[in-house]
Amino acid sequence: MAQFGFENDIHSILKLDMPITNAPMARWQRKVSSSNTLALNGLSPGKSANVSQSSSKTPSKTPGKNKKPTPSRIGGDRFIPVRNSKQMDVASFLLSKENEPMDMNNTENQKAWSICLNGYNIEDAKILHLGGKPLNAPEGYQNNLKVLYSQATTPASVKKTRYISSTPDRILDAPELRNDFYLNLLDWSSQNVLAVALLNSVYLWDATQGDIVLLMKMEREEDYICSLAWTKEGSYLAVGTSDCKVQLLHLTQRHIATLCICLAQHGISLPSGSRSGQIHHHDVRVADHHICTLTGHSQEVCGLRWSPDGRYLASGGNDNLVHVWPRVQEGGAGSQSVHCWNEHQGAVKALAWCSWQPNILASGGGTSDRRIRIWNVNSGSCISSLDTQSQISSMVFAPNYKELVSGHGYAHNNVVIWKYPSLTKVVELNGHEDRVLNLTLSPDCSTVATVAGDETIRLWKSFEVDPVKKKAKERLVKSTNSVIHQSIR
Repeated sequence: MAQFGFENDIHSILKLDMPITNAPMARWQRKVSSSNTLALNGLSPGKSANVSQSSSKTPSKTPGKNKKPTPSRIGGDRFIPVRNSKQMDVASFLLSKENEPMDMNNTENQKAWSICLNGYNIEDAKILHLGGKPLNAPEGYQNNLKVLYSQATTPASVKKTRYISSTPDRILDAPELRNDFYLNLLDWSSQNVLAVALLNSVYLWDATQGDIVLLMKMEREEDYICSLAWTKEGSYLAVGTSDCKVQLLHLTQRHIATLCICLAQHGISLPSGSRSGQIHHHDVRVADHHICTLTGHSQEVCGLRWSPDGRYLASGGNDNLVHVWPRVQEGGAGSQSVHCWNEHQGAVKALAWCSWQPNILASGGGTSDRRIRIWNVNSGSCISSLDTQSQISSMVFAPNYKELVSGHGYAHNNVVIWKYPSLTKVVELNGHEDRVLNLTLSPDCSTVATVAGDETIRLWKSFEVDPVKKKAKERLVKSTNSVIHQSIR
C-alpha cells in the first residue's frame, strides 16, 4: 500500500494542470482585477472623467483630441517636426497668384501689410523661387571649393550654322555642248564674265548685266572648241581648237595671235598641251612666239594649271601621270619636271592649286582611279588620298571657307564640297542629269559654275561670306595695302 501511495504523490507533482501557488499573477488575472477596480470607483463605458491612474503613467490619449498616442519610450518612432500652417497657406497663395502681373509701385506697401498681418515679410515665406539673377556673395566671402566642371558657351555653339542650298541659284542652257571628258569648255574671268564653248562657237555671259555675246565661231562645221581659258587680268581669252591651233581673243573680237590645245596662262608665258603629250610655251609679245617644248607625257595632255605664285606649272595626262614643271625663264630652253607622280590609276584631268597654300596641289583621277590626292610640292610627298567612288573631271579650291570642290562623272554625276585638309564631305550638290565636265569659281569666290553633258550650266551659290566678316576682311586688306604703300614710299 505504501508503494501505491508513493506513486500517486509523484503523479500529482508531475501534473501540469495543477495550480502553481508561488507563481506571479497571470496577465488575464491582472486585467480582470484592474477592470473590477475601475468598476468599484464608479467608472463606466458611457461616462468620462478626468481621472489619472497614477502620476508615473502617461495617458494613452489626450482628452478632446483624436491623435495618435505618444510613445512612452524614447526612440520608439521617427520625429515629425511641427510646421507653421500660416507659411503653408501663404505659399499656396503665392503659387496661385504667381502668374498675375505685379504692380511695382505697391511693393513697399505690400511688404508693410505683410509684416503687420503675418508678422514677417511675405517674400521670405516662399518655399521655392525660380527665376531672377542669383544673389551676390557677401563682401569678403571666400570659396575654397575646387571647381571640377564648369559650362560656358564655346565658339562652336555660338557660331551660326552655314546654310548651303541644295538647288542651284541659276540654270543656263548650253545647247550643242560637246560631251567629252577631255575637253575644258568653261572658265570665269576676273571681270565677272563667263565663257563657254558650244560645239564650234564661244559665247560670253556677263554675270553682272546678264548679257550674252557670241565671241567667235569656227568656219568649218566639223571643227569644234577643245579648250578655253581667261588670262589673269581677264581681258584676253585663249581658245584651243580641234585643228591644232590656239587663238588669243580680246573682248572686242580682235584676233591678237594664232598660236597650237589644252592651255593655261600666267604672265607673258602661254603654255598649251597637245595630243602628242608635249607642252609648248609661247611668248605672245613677239612674232616668233614659241619659247620651248616640255616633254614628259606619253599621251594626251588633259589638264594644265599654274600655281598662284607662278613658280610651277602642273600638268596631267591620259598616261595617268602628274608633272610639276618650273617656270620657264625668258629665252630659256626646255627643262625637266620637278616632280613626276604616277600613283593615279586613271587619266588625270582635274588639277587645282590651293590659293592660300601655294605649295599644295590637288589632282583627281578618271573612272579607273576615282581618287583625290593632295600633294606637297616642296617635299614631293602625297599628304592625303581619298576614294570618291566616282570619276573626277574637275576641281577647284574655295578660299572663303577653305574647302575643295570636285565635279564628278560616272557614276554619281554630281558636285561635292570637301573640307580641307581633312577631306570630310560637307555637302553633295545634285541636279545634273549627266556627268559634270568642268567647274569654275566666280571672282568673289562665292559661286561655283558647273557645266555637264545634260547641256546645262548651273550656278551654285555655296560660299557666300557673312557681310560683317566681309567688311572686316576688306578693312584689313585696305590697312595692309596702305602700310605696304607707305613702306615703299
